[in-house]
Amino acid sequence: MTDRYQAFTTTPIGKLLVKNLGLPAPVKLDRWTPGSPLVDGTVVTGGAGRLVDQLTASLDKLEIANTDEAVEGQTYKGLVFDATGIRTAEDLVELERFFTPKLRSLARCSRVLVLGAIPEKLTGEDRVAQRALEGFTRSLGKEIGRGSTVQLVYVAEGAEQALESTLAFYLSPKSAYVSGQVVRIGATGVTKAKPVPSVEQPLTNKVAIVTGASRGIGEQIARVLHRDGAKVLGIDVPQAASELLAVTKELDGDSLTLDITGPDAPQRIAQYVKDTYGQVDVVVHNAGITRDKRLANMAEDRFASVVAVNLIAPERITAELLAQNLIKDNGRIIGVSSMAGIAGNLGQTNYAASKAGVIGWVDELAPTLKKGITINAVAPGFIQTKMTDAMPFASREVGQRLNAMSQAGQPVDVAEAIAWYASPGSTAVNGNTVRVCGQMMLGA
Repeated sequence: MTDRYQAFTTTPIGKLLVKNLGLPAPVKLDRWTPGSPLVDGTVVTGGAGRLVDQLTASLDKLEIANTDEAVEGQTYKGLVFDATGIRTAEDLVELERFFTPKLRSLARCSRVLVLGAIPEKLTGEDRVAQRALEGFTRSLGKEIGRGSTVQLVYVAEGAEQALESTLAFYLSPKSAYVSGQVVRIGATGVTKAKPVPSVEQPLTNKVAIVTGASRGIGEQIARVLHRDGAKVLGIDVPQAASELLAVTKELDGDSLTLDITGPDAPQRIAQYVKDTYGQVDVVVHNAGITRDKRLANMAEDRFASVVAVNLIAPERITAELLAQNLIKDNGRIIGVSSMAGIAGNLGQTNYAASKAGVIGWVDELAPTLKKGITINAVAPGFIQTKMTDAMPFASREVGQRLNAMSQAGQPVDVAEAIAWYASPGSTAVNGNTVRVCGQMMLGA
């Protein structure tokens, strides 16, 4: 569905009203297409921390043009500041010294990235100063405008060479609807990255499971993973069999229909994997349901069914695949949470509990995984689907505008974040939950 408000703001009268009334002016976001460069322009780097040399080397390897000297009058597509050298509160002024003179030189849909040291692994003034970076980046994300984004990436000591997959995601149009996020690289002890076959197809020769793959966000996840080189096994309920088959046939993938909450579902999935592939590389737990009611009017089966699909099934399926050693070394487990699990939502106590539980599951499992296997989650905000298109106009408009981008995201935005997690180069990206929400004004 077309964003009619966004289209209206590009008309002469729309521009006039936006200017005079201070209305939101959503910018059409750049999104990546195969064959395009990761960054269509030059990135300016700065800072004096331990990541400076590796940052330049990684950008060069990704073929991202970069310079450490901005030229007045030129336009840039990104700014990256190595803040690992900020050791005291007084040092924080270095952020202003680097960014303030350059912000007006940024192109539309540009990228700003601050690299820091993980606060939890520091003490004293170092910890205080590094934690302050979160307030800076989240606030700048709400100021920057024009479809641009701001992120903070904390990098553990020894994980300097594991930056590439994250730079490729956050500096490119693939992260169009992700802003104000904090990611930790190497936080759980894994500090090395595996080689990536190619920047365009990092999942070549990989096998990926996607639950709820017949439509909406799940279908787009399957398409993006296939685009990146993966063989996709789509799983969905029997009622969606024809749609699922159409999607997986188009992608030259496989399909399996079953109820993931069934008592034998984990074993059936495991047997299919064993018989068809031997092992899989990526498991995306996308399937989810809502059964909304205020808690005072909630029936037990409505509450229990949502928790069963959204949280218990991913736990059980993952446990079975791990127990049978069916996830390859350097494999990926990816959960789908929600902004409802972070900020809560009216009439969604069951849904919000299940989605907050996904974040807890990631936190609990991440430090225990071995052999380079990782677990992370995405937390989508207002993503435009057939379900949201059917919402009442007023509710839909509020949902779309209540973020720094002043618009809804697209299913591909969630899929791109999942593809970043799935990359072999993301071995040190473990235990994170990233919001794909255009930096909603509500929630942390």
